[in-house]
Amino acid sequence: MEIIGITEKARKELGTLLESKAASLTAGLRLGVSKGGCAGWQYEMKVAEPEAGDEIVQLGAARVIVAADSLDKLRGCEVDFSDDLTDAGFKIHNPKARRACGCGTSFEPEDEPEVLGVEDGEVCGGGGAA
Repeated sequence: MEIIGITEKARKELGTLLESKAASLTAGLRLGVSKGGCAGWQYEMKVAEPEAGDEIVQLGAARVIVAADSLDKLRGCEVDFSDDLTDAGFKIHNPKARRACGCGTSFEPEDEPEVLGVEDGEVCGGGGAA
């Protein structure tokens, strides 16, 4: 099983993004998670260079970098791209999430105690796209 998957649409958009930013040959979409958000953990995304211990998934012109300290929470996820008028950007579909906020910026992992806050799918007011 790959560390992380990426849809064809996200692959194309990421390749275009990296090219338009004139990113170095080693830069990519770096994904991570940190404590926070309405559901307990929030996603972090930015175009950046890999850091020590990060995992790199190269798919054509698209490069996804998974932060070393986030591997357990992101393993098995899929990166997609939405071009909806009101919610465009890269999205993470996480099969390990017990629930997620409606804006898609935070999630509660299955393997952690339940966090009080937003109900599954309820919009918490954050923005979720990179």
